[in-house]
Amino acid sequence: VQLQASGGGLVQAGGSLRLSCSVSGRAATTYAIAWFRRAPGKEHEFVAGVAGSSGTTTYTDTVMGRFTIVRDNAKTTVYLQMINLKPEDTAVYSCAAVQYPYIPRRPHEYTYWGQGTLVTVSS
Repeated sequence: VQLQASGGGLVQAGGSLRLSCSVSGRAATTYAIAWFRRAPGKEHEFVAGVAGSSGTTTYTDTVMGRFTIVRDNAKTTVYLQMINLKPEDTAVYSCAAVQYPYIPRRPHEYTYWGQGTLVTVSS
């Protein structure tokens, strides 16, 4: 499974961005996909995830109501729509995949990772 993240950039507080994670590979549609972020000097933080088969989604509390994870019908791209961005959302965002029936929240449970895309929110 290969993942390619894109869509990061510089935005003012209160602005919006949409990140994309292109997913390819055998049986990739059955994988749980998650977005993690890593701010300078901090560990990877789970942001949002979507299950492979059920489409169930889950979010960390700090982004609930502001971020939406969506998997397209062909299951080849997973989007993270971010609105009302805050300076504390500044981080490198990465997508990851694992063939689980649920959505893990710990980075080490994920098998495949894409490269990160930088999101910078200015105050």
